[in-house]
Amino acid sequence: MDFRSRNKVKAEWGMASMTDLIFLLLIFFIIMSLMSNNQTPIDLPEAQENIPPSQDPVEATVIVTEENQYVVMPGGSLENPMEFDQIKELTAAAVERSGKLKLKIAGHHKASYEAVFNVLALAQANAWDPVLAYDK
Repeated sequence: MDFRSRNKVKAEWGMASMTDLIFLLLIFFIIMSLMSNNQTPIDLPEAQENIPPSQDPVEATVIVTEENQYVVMPGGSLENPMEFDQIKELTAAAVERSGKLKLKIAGHHKASYEAVFNVLALAQANAWDPVLAYDK
């Protein structure tokens, strides 16, 4: 028994039609490039000298150390870290002095999540926007 198909489909295509298409596209792009005007006037805005920065710097910062201690900046020192209960009033005063309702939280990569979340909860309770950063 012969089970081979008698209808064979040719999977070939002619290169002549492809070269015709490429030739037509080449002519089209050459004509379009010659018709384009490279001297179109463009009205650009003038530069201003006093451009405001895109982001305001955050001045009030709480640093969470490797030992889960806290330092409030500006004014604090890494040599004298404090407990969480001690920084609440200092943090509120630092945010008040900065004039912004933002608090930068910089945590050491070995600090516990709970220590960082304490500061996040303090920011949320006082309606401050927290800005998270980390230090290696």
